[in-house]
Amino acid sequence: MLDIKNEKLAIPVVVFAGLLWSFGPLVVRNMDDPGLIPWQYLFARGLVIFFLLNIYLFFDEGIEFYKNYLRIGIAGIIGGVGLGTAMITFIWSITNTSAAITLLCLSAMPFITALLGFLFLKEKIRPSVWVAIFVASIGVAIMAFDSVSIGSLNGLIYGLASALGFSIFSVSLRWKKETPKFTTVAVAGLFCCLFSIAILIQKDLNFISSSKNQGLFALHGTLVCLGLILYSIGSKNLPAAELTLLSLTEVIGGIFWVWIPILGINEIPTNNTIIGGFLIFMAIIYYSLVIKNNRRFIGLN
Repeated sequence: MLDIKNEKLAIPVVVFAGLLWSFGPLVVRNMDDPGLIPWQYLFARGLVIFFLLNIYLFFDEGIEFYKNYLRIGIAGIIGGVGLGTAMITFIWSITNTSAAITLLCLSAMPFITALLGFLFLKEKIRPSVWVAIFVASIGVAIMAFDSVSIGSLNGLIYGLASALGFSIFSVSLRWKKETPKFTTVAVAGLFCCLFSIAILIQKDLNFISSSKNQGLFALHGTLVCLGLILYSIGSKNLPAAELTLLSLTEVIGGIFWVWIPILGINEIPTNNTIIGGFLIFMAIIYYSLVIKNNRRFIGLN
């Protein structure tokens, strides 16, 4: 795999990965009746993710790439199911609330990951990080209050469930650092695909949506894979603090694309969403400053 050791080059690569991911909500908003076709979406998107990542692994590692599946272990299975669950609850969230709330829930993932690491890996949480978690929790509570008043609380709950799934994936990789990361993501795509097949058969639904929707399903899966590959290339030589801040690119971009009128959605966040999101952003920035001296590097392989 290409290895970028120059931090000045790695940063724009990671930023571009976040920008690719940020188009996800816009893609979903352009689907026809996405709330009625979640399983068709998850089936196609999961299949694309599984297919593309295995192609990438083949070119990166050669014909022996399949051996990664033989050493994935319990950590990889837990991580794959957690990430697959995050993918499932993402579409439920974004079709039941605003893109801003879904993305802001996902932005709270570093704090959920810290809590899971504290509970299951006995990782210590410094008092300053507890402060950041508390501030972020207030932000989520403000958005929850707003969601109750406009009847979109389910979307917020699904958004937090999606963040929890991503955090389970992250913690599983910390638990067993030798777990093949890309293969675990491919397992998540396969889990989504197979789970969706079971639901589609059980409910006697069509596997295929309209040609427009099918194209958007594949586009979203492709954006996820390309972003993941770029993130892996760039993130290896960036410390955790910088990656935490750079992760805001996806959130800010995602909210912006569905708001900007020229792209045809014009989805404006409510005042409470802006206030709650501001608190979460401040918590993330504070968290990044707290761990600034931590030169722990994060990479996907």
